[in-house]
Amino acid sequence: MNIKMGVIVGATEAKIGKVLVSVGDNISKDQALLNYETKKGNYTLKSPLEGVIIKMHFDDGDIIKKEDIIFTIEEEKEVIVASGTNITSIKMGVIPGAKEAIVGKINITCGETVNNGDELFQFETKKGSRAYKSTLTGQVVKILIEEGQQIEKDTHVLDIIQSKVEDVKDSEITFDKQTNLETDLLIIGAGPGGYVAALYAAKHGKKVILIEKESLGGTCLNVGCIPTKALVKSSEVHHSALNAEEFGIIIDKSAIKPDMDKIIEHKNSVVKRLVGGIEGLMNNNNVQVISGSAMFISDKEVEVVSNNIKNIISAKDIIIATGSKISSVPIKGLDLPFVLNSTQALSHRTLPKSIAIIGGGVIGMEFAFLYNNLGVEVTVIEYMDRLLTMLDEDESAEIKRMAIDKGIKVYNNSKVLEVGCDVYNKAIVTFENREVKKMLVTDNVLVAIGRQPNLEGLNLEASGVIMDPKRRGIKVDSFMQTNKSNIYAIGDVTNIIQLAHVASHQGIIAVDNILGNKKEMKYNAVPNVIFTSPEIATVGMSEACCKNENIEFKTSRFYYSGNGKAITMEETEGYIKLIEEVKTKRLLGAAIIGVDASNLISIITVAIQNNLSAEHLRETIFPHPTTSEIVHEAAMGLGIGTLHQ
Repeated sequence: MNIKMGVIVGATEAKIGKVLVSVGDNISKDQALLNYETKKGNYTLKSPLEGVIIKMHFDDGDIIKKEDIIFTIEEEKEVIVASGTNITSIKMGVIPGAKEAIVGKINITCGETVNNGDELFQFETKKGSRAYKSTLTGQVVKILIEEGQQIEKDTHVLDIIQSKVEDVKDSEITFDKQTNLETDLLIIGAGPGGYVAALYAAKHGKKVILIEKESLGGTCLNVGCIPTKALVKSSEVHHSALNAEEFGIIIDKSAIKPDMDKIIEHKNSVVKRLVGGIEGLMNNNNVQVISGSAMFISDKEVEVVSNNIKNIISAKDIIIATGSKISSVPIKGLDLPFVLNSTQALSHRTLPKSIAIIGGGVIGMEFAFLYNNLGVEVTVIEYMDRLLTMLDEDESAEIKRMAIDKGIKVYNNSKVLEVGCDVYNKAIVTFENREVKKMLVTDNVLVAIGRQPNLEGLNLEASGVIMDPKRRGIKVDSFMQTNKSNIYAIGDVTNIIQLAHVASHQGIIAVDNILGNKKEMKYNAVPNVIFTSPEIATVGMSEACCKNENIEFKTSRFYYSGNGKAITMEETEGYIKLIEEVKTKRLLGAAIIGVDASNLISIITVAIQNNLSAEHLRETIFPHPTTSEIVHEAAMGLGIGTLHQ
């Protein structure tokens, strides 16, 4: 990789001064490489990553300019790849005759291209020495094991950028053996949609095979919902500790600081416990789990390569639950080492002093409040004219106000043009705000643009399944059935609603229809929670939806400041809004911004799902003192009026 000269402070060129390294030196990230001089003074160029210097492109005293190549280095353990690149994890398979093994000679290096069947490394057990062979073809981007290291089944050994199926010639692929399997139901993808569908089908007597190329639990459990909420909780604990004096608890604030290593370790332990739990559920319900990438051969057959064994699986019915992947965006500079995507941010062990978040949607805003609670200076840059555009304008404006009050800087109507690097290896984000170009210097950049259906390597064409051109996901009907009667699709890959709990319910609906129990998927009462601080939760129709469908409605709003429990918690910001249809008196929707919103929304979800009215809620006794009383108060507001405000 080439290290280029970044922005030269106050000048267009500089003169190289003292060189602090030599060819062949091992360098670490942020290590000083050389000094240079400008009219403004002396500065230091630091390395953006670790590696070995293999070439210097200058002589002492040379004049250098921005973007000049200064050093070429060979990275030792990792290849930097563009944000959004699809990286496949390779994990240790079953260890013959043992639970653990010792890594022997590693036969590959980072950046090297390996073919399916190539020997990656040797490993030793009491049964002798064996070779671990690649099940994929592609470029190695990270090696996560070392010679002499003890490993066990499912140890993450390396990451690879997998070549497209059509790029690999049949003659290059060899397998130790081939198996032919038959099953009632084959599910591709073990996220919250796939694994729930597997359990539901197995409990109804179906023989189920579940395919997963990475980890059980999918995106949600491993790099999405669960780990994000673990970090959110850590950030809230930090914030609570800093503000403990409000509750009469005196803590030395100078001793309160976030330890990112421990925060990440806590997050990892949560994920590990839950993944282990799913593994146990699969075993207890006789679901056969095969680790590998699935590729359609026909509408009834799928090929899965696992531990250099080719499995040809014939199934009566198939459910596609391959989820989504991070969307890529054409912004220059997103391959720089300080740029993170949401997956990378979940394992980032260095807490920056400042971060710019590109995108003011759900992912972006959750991370914005998370980092803010950890004391990071946060800036959100959003292309649209408001944040969280799926909300009504009043909720969107309220959360923006709360964000700004907490010190989060927000730029709407802003388009990021490029990300660069200055002489101190800080990020320079150039963006256009209302036709005015602005520049922001920050430690890290988080790209939180969104996700798109993951169809990579699936060879969907061979199945005959068609896509929905509007949604850009697999086309399904209300029974979750594709145009092929024996193939169903659920979750993010359909791009209907990208929520884990929707995927799980779609999985149950799909299995019910496979079982012959005709069930339709309905979306009129889908709760959605955004884990900002405070939380945001919605369900049913928004005001904007009602207006678009010419539905006459009325609303009621009750503020947390009128709730006794919220006052005891010092959580009085926010409100609940209920939406009622004037003609039928049915509840149509709700929005909550405030403490416990994620739990309170379930009450209203049940009401909307069962066509209840505000009167039903008014006649229900709510416990006191609880935050749930705001639901009762808002329901009163749709009648005679609220009582406590």
